[in-house]
Amino acid sequence: MSKSSKTPVETKTLPYDVAEQLRTPEEMAAYLDAWLAEASNDVAGITRALGDIARAKGMSQIARETGLSRESLYKALSETGNPSFATVLKVTRALGVRLHAEAG
Repeated sequence: MSKSSKTPVETKTLPYDVAEQLRTPEEMAAYLDAWLAEASNDVAGITRALGDIARAKGMSQIARETGLSRESLYKALSETGNPSFATVLKVTRALGVRLHAEAG
C-alpha cells in the first residue's frame, strides 16, 4: 500500500475591519444601537464601536468636528481607551448619532 502525499493547502486570511462595512448613517446608528442593547455593560466594546464608526466616517473629519486630535481620538476610542463622557458626547454629535434612554 502506498501512501499518497498531499500538499497541504495554505489558507490565506485577511484581517476583518467592521469599519469597512459601515457605509451609511443608518448602518452606523444600528451598529452602535446593537452594542448598547446587547452589551450595555461592555464599556470597552461600546467605546470600540464608537471608534469603529469614527474610522468609518473618517477620523480626521471627526477630529476637526470635535476639536480633538486624531491621536487622542484613536487612543480614547481604542479597546483600552477610557474617554470622558464629554468626549463621548462630542464624538456622537460629530458622528451624527444620538444616544437615547428608555425604561428598562
